[in-house]
Amino acid sequence: MIIRDRSNPFLLLFAWQGTILPAVLPALAVIFVLSLLLDQLSAQGIIQRPGLPAASISIFGLILSIFMVFRNSACHERWWEGRKLWGALIANARHLARDSHLLPAAARECLLYQVILFTRLLRDRLRYQTAHPGRLPEYADPELPAGTSVTDLDKRLNPPQHVLEHIQKNLVRRLEQSQLSDILYMTLNRHLVELGNIQAGCDRIASTPLPFSYSVLLHRSVYAFCLILPFVLEGSTGFWTPFLACLIAYMFLGLDALGSQLEEPFGTDANDLPLDFIVRLVERELLDSLGKPLPPAIPVHNSQLP
Repeated sequence: MIIRDRSNPFLLLFAWQGTILPAVLPALAVIFVLSLLLDQLSAQGIIQRPGLPAASISIFGLILSIFMVFRNSACHERWWEGRKLWGALIANARHLARDSHLLPAAARECLLYQVILFTRLLRDRLRYQTAHPGRLPEYADPELPAGTSVTDLDKRLNPPQHVLEHIQKNLVRRLEQSQLSDILYMTLNRHLVELGNIQAGCDRIASTPLPFSYSVLLHRSVYAFCLILPFVLEGSTGFWTPFLACLIAYMFLGLDALGSQLEEPFGTDANDLPLDFIVRLVERELLDSLGKPLPPAIPVHNSQLP
């Protein structure tokens, strides 16, 4: 996700890193060359400009704009819903840290380590990566029988869900052994249920993109509009045709490319959610609650949070 100082509008105007311009620059170059070639050939009388009325491209552009607004609004809603879900994950991790103080120290430490593990595995799942638990202490509660450790996560069908099941089993065992009160169990279980709901919401976004046919239709229409544009502008703008065509095409192509990035909010594009930063935030807060050494915070690199 882009993190940039917006207090200086001049720097914002000429920003390059993290913008959508690098993604659409090849297409803009094609349109510029096509416009320039068309203008020169027409000026020398080698070709005659096709008779395409300006009203037709205006109607085309108006209809295309309406559909692009709808699509980009839907993509932004997916992006914002993903951010709200991860915000809820942060809140529930904090609730678990506060409400688990009545557990024995070893059991509480195990619980919070497993919550850290859950956030890491959920990030990897949403990015379609192999499960990487990272370096954490043993996930088993030392006061419980052997064989209850979280293992072989990379071989599990749903590693985050497996971790939640493991936490649930530990709490149920303590409840059965009267080491945990009914009220505390219900409190902690409510937070675990919410973590499961958060994962389900994220899975829904990741596995259900916008209809493919709609995206393809809009993508083709944008490129068709941008390629027709120089033929319409050349008769009235002359020398300025390449520049005006590129400026208008930049807006349409940029919105199309930006919508594609926002549609998949859990990826690693410049405008995707900073899942690495959020996972590290949860990890630092829970380790601080345990009084453990904290890993360094993830810094902003090239105005971007990973």
